[in-house]
Amino acid sequence: MPDWISQDHEWSADMRAALAGDGVAYKRLLTALTPFLRRICMKACARAGMPASDVEDAVQETLLALHLKRHTWDATQPLTPWLAAIARNKMIDAARRRGRRVETDIADFENVLAAPGADAFERELDRQDALRLLDQLSAKQREAIEAVSIRGESLRDAARTLGVSEGALRVSVHRGLKSLADLYRKATER
Repeated sequence: MPDWISQDHEWSADMRAALAGDGVAYKRLLTALTPFLRRICMKACARAGMPASDVEDAVQETLLALHLKRHTWDATQPLTPWLAAIARNKMIDAARRRGRRVETDIADFENVLAAPGADAFERELDRQDALRLLDQLSAKQREAIEAVSIRGESLRDAARTLGVSEGALRVSVHRGLKSLADLYRKATER
């Protein structure tokens, strides 16, 4: 059994405690995760032909994403597959910034995929892809879609929150969804 599977229980418990406001558990978690993330990023850099100097940047970006998105983690699922998906996406982003196309060998994720919570891992990959597409929309369209389609707010409530009319919100959602469909189509044609 890979080392991270046995550690995941401890890491997940620390994350739950951190989400409940335990700063000591959060610091312990970040300290414990750093070597794990460094190994993931080191392997990914080597596979992608990227310089080892990119490893620390990717680790820091992953830790920042963990911090910013920690509220999205499903506490009933293992932490490690969710975190591995974030690290994978940060490495892909780094490779893209360097103008490289990244192909990921499925064997690199066999232990994660076989672990309990593999469905959550797959959902997290899909969610990350969707967020990447959402980030390409205008702020107005993204906010409209997040309010109505993701958070499930009514048109009236979302319009009030965003300070626009219901008609303007409806148009933003429609245009945003059309743009998302176009972006998705382009992404799947690659």
